[in-house]
Amino acid sequence: MLSLLSDENFNGDVVRGLFLRNPGLDLIRVQDVGLRKVDDAAILAWAAVNNRILLTHDRATMPDFAYARLTKAEPMAGMFVVNDRMPIRQAIDELLLLIDYSEPAEWKGTVLYLPL
Repeated sequence: MLSLLSDENFNGDVVRGLFLRNPGLDLIRVQDVGLRKVDDAAILAWAAVNNRILLTHDRATMPDFAYARLTKAEPMAGMFVVNDRMPIRQAIDELLLLIDYSEPAEWKGTVLYLPL
């Protein structure tokens, strides 16, 4: 199972829907670990240290920070950039496909854009 970290502005309805469909989900929010007001680079660093794939809607800046980490050969567990215009149900379905049918090693150093 994938270990996930949701970004501060990640849609709470998607998070709630994921937990409704998979109560055993290993997902924490940045708000739950004291990262609410920190910058993107610090969030990615925390996610890397804790081996968590980041869920974000931030297509404008977060991928740039991810690519900067990779350019410097810094670790990154992965990032799923979910289009915030996707229907909530579709976002939940696609994320559950990734969670249920992939392994953490598949996403190391990868930025994946959803929808698939």
